[in-house]
Amino acid sequence: MLGQNDQSIQSRMQGRVLLNKILMVLFLLATTVGLVFLVLLFYRVLTQGIGYLSWDYITSFPAPFPQEAGIWAGIVGSVFLMVIVATFSVIIGVSTAIYLEEYAGKNKFTDFVRVNIQNLAGVPSIVFGLLGLTFFVYMFQFGYTLIAGGLTMALLILPVIVVASQESIRAVPAEIKEASYGMGATKWQTIRRVILPAAIPGILTGAIIALSRAIGETAPLIIVGAATAIYTLPDSLLARYTVMPIQIYKWTGRPQEEWQFVAGAGIIILLAVLLLMNSIAVLIRNKYQRRL
Repeated sequence: MLGQNDQSIQSRMQGRVLLNKILMVLFLLATTVGLVFLVLLFYRVLTQGIGYLSWDYITSFPAPFPQEAGIWAGIVGSVFLMVIVATFSVIIGVSTAIYLEEYAGKNKFTDFVRVNIQNLAGVPSIVFGLLGLTFFVYMFQFGYTLIAGGLTMALLILPVIVVASQESIRAVPAEIKEASYGMGATKWQTIRRVILPAAIPGILTGAIIALSRAIGETAPLIIVGAATAIYTLPDSLLARYTVMPIQIYKWTGRPQEEWQFVAGAGIIILLAVLLLMNSIAVLIRNKYQRRL
């Protein structure tokens, strides 16, 4: 009997080892396929747009001819838009996470709110565009302006920031909180001096990744009226504006081949901004993790 049991155990172990090798090969193939298509995408964009990428292209406004077109209005509009988005989404998102994790009672209503916030993180962006059109453009009568676009994009990434902040706050060890309370600190003092400093790496990483998503979105801004071509820079929150994805979208829709090269140059700049933002997120996370 013992010999048969040993053989059975050995057979199961061999099966598990074989399954592990098969899964490892499948995961390696999946990773390789993704990397191959990513390299092809980079190669395609670089070969198309590198010839049109220059300082004049960066500092010029849109033009009717591809040789004269530039993306300066889109760059400035994207920066202004991200300032509005970051201001509203980070403040409201982190505050919501603090309330849900530290102040809200543990009941069915709170669980319902948490679940729905998580579900909102997966809603298509076009839905937020329609929401922004209804509330900010029509109801609050902001019109097709910079503030309407910024608030719409803030709504888009708000659930992501809330969820990321909740997970970061939840990851703070309970012993640290109890030690703070034991020293006589109030709840707000514990949140401000203990919980938030420990949760900052996750909160900032989630916020920057969410902003990276917002800077590349096109559909919600089309709904709330971002201009496809504009020849002035926004000088107030109620000014017309455009952003880099909108300009790239407009150029790719034109039939002449030269416009595809102009769009490729814009994609290179947009990718550089996205890579910079994600690199900052990684650096911030590593810095605070070492400090903690």
